[in-house]
Amino acid sequence: MPEPSLSGLAAANSASAPEDVFALAKARLTLDPAECRLDEYGRPSQGDHVLNALPLPKQPSSAARPAAVLIGLVAHPPEVSVILTTRASTLKVHSGQIAFPGGKIETIDTDPLAAALREAFEEIGLESRHVEPIGYLDPYLTRTGFLIHPVVAKIVPPFELRIDPNEVEDAFEVPLSFLMNADHHAVHTREEDGVSRRFYAMRHGERFIWGVTAGILRHLFERHYL
Repeated sequence: MPEPSLSGLAAANSASAPEDVFALAKARLTLDPAECRLDEYGRPSQGDHVLNALPLPKQPSSAARPAAVLIGLVAHPPEVSVILTTRASTLKVHSGQIAFPGGKIETIDTDPLAAALREAFEEIGLESRHVEPIGYLDPYLTRTGFLIHPVVAKIVPPFELRIDPNEVEDAFEVPLSFLMNADHHAVHTREEDGVSRRFYAMRHGERFIWGVTAGILRHLFERHYL
């Protein structure tokens, strides 16, 4: 299937028709390790430091802790949705926040894809037989020192999720057309320890998607629809 033209991106964006979404993703992404464009401090081009005037700690990305997340695009007719989770309120870090399935890359993982699949199964019971990996987005460096490798994948329904309550409180889907609409991408500011921090945020109904998750979604938008 040919890659949709730039003039057709708006239609693919608004309708999120599966055939357009996955043709575009397969044309623009690869499962080869993503090239990591670095700045003068050795940080990747994507991360919490991009929106903020104050730099992150001047450590090379090689010193960051590797992690992986699964951007699961569910092939629902007539439009695609994205699987997200709400982290358990009992967790010590980022409790109650909305996130992609994912976590730290362990020594047992052969690559970020393996880590993303393992974490998705452990957290929400998503079996790999329903997952068709497509490719990587650029790595995303968090202000807390994680280098996250986002893996975009097609999720083929029907499937049944089994939530691990120690990890997540729930799993839900949001239409890709909503998340890929720039009108829904707000930039918020929050004061932390006397420092002003800027971050992307997207509100969908009663759910507030912000921080790293919103930043990665914004990068998905910039990679596909700009």
